[in-house]
Amino acid sequence: MQERLNEETQPGERGMSSIRLHDSRLARGLYLALGIVALVLAVLGAVLPVLPTTPFVLLAAACFARGSEHFHDRLLANRFAGPLIREWREHHSIPRRVKRWVYLLMALSFGSSILLMPDVWQQVMLAMLGIVLAVFIWRIPVRDADTSYKQN
Repeated sequence: MQERLNEETQPGERGMSSIRLHDSRLARGLYLALGIVALVLAVLGAVLPVLPTTPFVLLAAACFARGSEHFHDRLLANRFAGPLIREWREHHSIPRRVKRWVYLLMALSFGSSILLMPDVWQQVMLAMLGIVLAVFIWRIPVRDADTSYKQN
């Protein structure tokens, strides 16, 4: 096990945490199940206005890193999720263009949902949820694509 961990940690992967599968087979199964649930919720979050997508993708990646090397590698190889996961692991930030898309999709989904709600209290509740989510996303650091980490 230790040999595989040493092979996975390359000098160029600064900031990337290596995959550390849990020693217990039962725990790996639980991590795998939780990762699959998180991934399903992330997919649902792509179409439902109140459910976030990115936190569930990151949770799935963390669970797969402890439960299944195969699923973890597949998630990192995904053209949509992979770059976001690597960005978060390396810099704890999201790209500016992704943040703009998030705001646009949030405005469209919350706006259309608010218009469809018949009662004022439901519209106010959705507006408040949208504001709280927007503030949460606003607090996530942004890293421009042209900004790179320089080692001194």
